[in-house]
Amino acid sequence: MAAATISIEQDQFCCSVCLEVLRDPVTIPCGHSYCLDCIEDYWNRPKQKGQYSCPQCRQVFNPRPLLSRNTVLGEVVEKFQQKGLEATAQHSVKPEEVKCSVCTGSKSRAVKSCLVCLDSYCVSHLKVHEERFYRKAHTLIPASDQLREKLCPQHEKILRLYCQTDQQCVCSQCVKERHRGHDAVSVADERAAQQKKFQETCLKSEQKLKEAEKELRYVIKYIRHTTEAVVEESERVFSRLIRSIEKQSSEVKELLRVQERAAVSQAEEVLERIQREAAELRRTNAELEKLSRTEDHIQFLQKSKSLHFPTKTVVPEMPSTDALMYLMFKTTRGALVDLKESLNETIQREFNKISDKVTSLKENGNLNTNDKTKAKDVEIPYNAEPKTRNDFLQYSSDLTLDLNTANSYLSFSDGRRGVTTRSEPQPYPDHPDRFTSWAQVLCRAGMAGRCYWEVDWAGNGGVSIGVCYKNISRSGGGSDSKLGHNSRSWSLDCSHTVCSFQHNKESVSIAVPCCSRIGVYLDFRGGTLSFYNVSETMVLLHKVKTTFTQPVYPGFWVGLGSTLRLCSLSQV
Repeated sequence: MAAATISIEQDQFCCSVCLEVLRDPVTIPCGHSYCLDCIEDYWNRPKQKGQYSCPQCRQVFNPRPLLSRNTVLGEVVEKFQQKGLEATAQHSVKPEEVKCSVCTGSKSRAVKSCLVCLDSYCVSHLKVHEERFYRKAHTLIPASDQLREKLCPQHEKILRLYCQTDQQCVCSQCVKERHRGHDAVSVADERAAQQKKFQETCLKSEQKLKEAEKELRYVIKYIRHTTEAVVEESERVFSRLIRSIEKQSSEVKELLRVQERAAVSQAEEVLERIQREAAELRRTNAELEKLSRTEDHIQFLQKSKSLHFPTKTVVPEMPSTDALMYLMFKTTRGALVDLKESLNETIQREFNKISDKVTSLKENGNLNTNDKTKAKDVEIPYNAEPKTRNDFLQYSSDLTLDLNTANSYLSFSDGRRGVTTRSEPQPYPDHPDRFTSWAQVLCRAGMAGRCYWEVDWAGNGGVSIGVCYKNISRSGGGSDSKLGHNSRSWSLDCSHTVCSFQHNKESVSIAVPCCSRIGVYLDFRGGTLSFYNVSETMVLLHKVKTTFTQPVYPGFWVGLGSTLRLCSLSQV
């Protein structure tokens, strides 16, 4: 209510000529009051022509009235001004709001500032300014409380130009003197160029950080998948050993978990650093966005120097995963197979070998090419695509068929490495993992990382060689449980006359006939699955590009009268 009262009193005590609070008030015969200087100036104008009128009601006086100060009104005006100053001190002004420099008492919000007068004006006083300086070169800008910063400190001229050579705002006189011969553009053009550059830099940095974050999330997911595959295989091997090695089984499992946590922790630290940089970039971008809304080019250019944008976004180096996970997987499983052959004398030695190799990978972050025990595994760079059979054999996997998944018409041989389809069912016990309709069987271990295996087949019934997820359906004769005929599996169908690739009810015919030995190469992280004819050379039959979301299990369908055997590549 106090603010409303002050506003009413100010209207009552304003001079209608200068629009300010009355100074030396006088009252003319019609009853209207004016500043003494204002009414005298008004009556002294040539257009009065001897007739003196009131600026408000237009009543004419002749002769010219005598003017004297209205003492009572003057005292009231003085009390009003004192009251207005006290009220102004009690009410805070928004920091972004510029007040009129001319208003007395409660000041109105300024709409324009004059770079010549170095004052800011509200709507009413702006009209007075325009009338007073009509056709004079007074430059008006959006209201600002930093007018001095827009003037050249040496020449007191407006900073209209930007010297690109010295990277500072200058006036027209500076260009002729200290900045003669320099590259100079308008501040508006320079502001537009810098703003565009800042936005582009911000966009590129944000995109790189997003890509790095996406890659790191995949790395974490990949580490976990690969570790799960290693843990699962180690559990399967240890489950076949006698009770005396159960303690070592638990230690291997824990070792793998420790390395997983270390690898994940390393990746998460990089991820956290990237997220902090992204948050800082967003804060800077928000400041730029707020600054971009100003119409004041000078303010933008001067304040934009405090913004810190990375001139070059350096994406942290991704943690090593391929070499770490592959060697941990292969070395661990190879050592565990050795443990089965010697339960007493060699078990502690082989376990220590596993521990030493995994720890070495953690400390070094990559393969040590000087280690002779690893020489075979580093004949080619891990990130290179294998070309020769020897290259593929570096990733060879020792597979074992899982009896619990085998259809009852499948018969095993060669230590469960060979399988044949019979016309009579076998006496297998019921198991939830068993295929009930299709003559199919899976291997015991899930695959992640880079793996390679070979299969020999023979017979007129044909075979299907492929991979699938563990959650593939096992019951019924529909496509959900048929290898290669759903989204959870991929297979190469082989016969002596035709060859085709199957996935999710889509078939791709292959012109090259299948030979008796097929090589399968899986690059889990790279998302590729390749099938080869294996003879004197490696002939690519088909290669599929996809994204694996969980470890895959080698699987096989065997037609009636056909035989399939897993090749032992460790003896090649």
